[in-house]
Amino acid sequence: MDKLLSLQNIKIVSNERTILSAKSIQIPMQGVIAIIGPNGAGKTTLLRLIHGLIQANEGSCVSPFAKNESALVLHYTPMLKASVREHLTLLRDTNITVSNAEADQALASVGLSHLANNPAQKLSAGERQKLCFARARLQMPKLVLLDEPTANLDPNASDDVEQMIMQLAGEGKVILFASHNMAQVQRLANQVIFMQNGQILEMGGPEQFFKNPQTEEATKFLAREFIAQ
Repeated sequence: MDKLLSLQNIKIVSNERTILSAKSIQIPMQGVIAIIGPNGAGKTTLLRLIHGLIQANEGSCVSPFAKNESALVLHYTPMLKASVREHLTLLRDTNITVSNAEADQALASVGLSHLANNPAQKLSAGERQKLCFARARLQMPKLVLLDEPTANLDPNASDDVEQMIMQLAGEGKVILFASHNMAQVQRLANQVIFMQNGQILEMGGPEQFFKNPQTEEATKFLAREFIAQ
């Protein structure tokens, strides 16, 4: 039976505006799940809530995974004044045992071994994202949360990131990612969550969603997105 993420009477308010609300929603946490919707829909807020970075003003978010079983890769992660390898060994500060050999293995898995001693701040956007994936892998999560993982990346870097997503999924990890790239969602996801105005309006398989959306909001959103792309 699928593990379920339960949102009950959720309300998150920022600057007197409700940015996320959910009365009673259960999300099967299995495979690769895409969260889509226009800017301001609440996608990033939902990811942060699930990871435990923020708390709801009202209601409860009950995840089948503990906080230490999830890893979050944000849309943009600032790099410290440290080497690429040191960005991984710094995980020791959170009581995670990470050996130099494990750090090097993680870098090798994302193709960054040759940059291990380079300043992380000088990495390209694609290389930074790969480093974030290596860091997430070292946390040995059961759930990986990704916020626009290929935004502003060139096609080759985007392909590399998609391959890493599928590799993690192939290892049995649950992937939950927000994306504006509908072709990417169709390639990767086995489940789609559509959000607008802080609400989850639809959930279902990608084939059903893209061919026959059930809400007027989703129909209009898809028409705009496919015209734009």
